[in-house]
Amino acid sequence: MQEKSGKKPIITIALVIINVIVYLILEQLGSTEDTEFMLKKGAVYPPEILRGEYWRLFTAMFMHFGFEHILNNMFVFICAGPILEQGLGHVKYLILYLMAGMGGSTLSCLHMLQSGEYAVSAGASGAIFGIIGALLWIVIRHKGKYETLTGKGLVFMILITLYYGVSSKGVDNWGHIGGLLMGFVMAVILYRKPRKAVDLSEENPYTN
Repeated sequence: MQEKSGKKPIITIALVIINVIVYLILEQLGSTEDTEFMLKKGAVYPPEILRGEYWRLFTAMFMHFGFEHILNNMFVFICAGPILEQGLGHVKYLILYLMAGMGGSTLSCLHMLQSGEYAVSAGASGAIFGIIGALLWIVIRHKGKYETLTGKGLVFMILITLYYGVSSKGVDNWGHIGGLLMGFVMAVILYRKPRKAVDLSEENPYTN
């Protein structure tokens, strides 16, 4: 059965609060726009991952490089997150968010190792792209439309965002793709389309 979520998107709210608190703490300790500082505090960097610091794949998704970075991510998250949380349920939604975030960090790291071009990476965008990927699967399951979302609209948003990443400097496009793919796969595993409600108010014609 599909887990029923409450009216309030409590996981989305909690995750936004956590991201903001982490950002404020890091700003008090140093500068979130300082790459070396962010590396010391838990951002992803391939040489550190190769040394066994796999925990960075988790911590990096709660770290942001400056105010504009966290503002943009949280804006998209607040818009898309509650829709998925309502459809998926609190627990499954949290699992998907975390898996997508780590999926984004992992693909980003693997690409850097393959290309030999290393950079310090952090941000919630992998997890947020995971939400978009999950919503894309749900829209497909609902034949092109779910709540206020349409398949064409989601695909257009994905393409525009990826294009922005390719055409801009300092954007971890592989992290976005990793999160998107992981979110889509997790939605295939976790989401179950609700059955249509049966109207039991009418008298059964087969009874006396």
